[in-house]
Amino acid sequence: MHPDFTPAAGLLADLDLLHVETCGPVLHVRLMRPAKRNAISDPLIQQLHTVFINLPQATRAVVVSGEGEHFCAGLDLSELVERDIGAGVQHSRMWHAAFDAVQFGRVPVVAALHGAVVGGGLELASSCHIRVADDSAYFGLPEGQRGIFVGGGGSVRIPRLIGVSRMTDLMLTGRVYDADEAQAVGLVQYRVAEGQALDKAVELARRIATNAPMSNYAVMHALPRIADQSQSEGQFTESLMAAVAESTPDAQERLRAFLEKRAGKVLKG
Repeated sequence: MHPDFTPAAGLLADLDLLHVETCGPVLHVRLMRPAKRNAISDPLIQQLHTVFINLPQATRAVVVSGEGEHFCAGLDLSELVERDIGAGVQHSRMWHAAFDAVQFGRVPVVAALHGAVVGGGLELASSCHIRVADDSAYFGLPEGQRGIFVGGGGSVRIPRLIGVSRMTDLMLTGRVYDADEAQAVGLVQYRVAEGQALDKAVELARRIATNAPMSNYAVMHALPRIADQSQSEGQFTESLMAAVAESTPDAQERLRAFLEKRAGKVLKG
């Protein structure tokens, strides 16, 4: 538990594979399968989905981390069973629904990464909006060596971060990036010393939580869609989103505060 946080109440307190805690506008979701390196089982993915579609109304940002020595070692291979094609598609779509709830939910999500961030763990991290890695973090996509393929949205999200050629390399050769390489190729935005990822993630989440909610929502939902549009369509979408964001009472008060010199200036760091 982060020292400033207290356990969540209600539905979120009943999830046995996650520890959910709150501190003001920030919610912390910790994967709680350390003996399995936080490998993602069917019940775990269902519980993640439950959290992100039932965020407390006061939540303005979320931090996701992993208990123990690793963030997440991916799919729990011990649960792999023979499935027909239809069942395989439905299993993958269950992961898609959970990770879409992370990426396209109500508030921004910051991932605190350490140890293994591989396979489905990297797919989870790539669905978050900000990724912080400490010195111990390493990143890979071992599906190619396991005779399987990514199924949690990784083929869509990860190339948008690092490009198709780099993802191809990871999957075909089993290459593993350390934390510095991951930052260099764009998998993570922040690098910290070992053991400091959660503190940095909480710091960033608290900063994000002070933004106007509609501005955060616009960044989360409009930017990835604009990136998939033509220039003309993207600019039109941008105009619509800008008009929506600036018309909220929150935005208008913030603009008045800036013009009246009641707002802080842009700071480095």
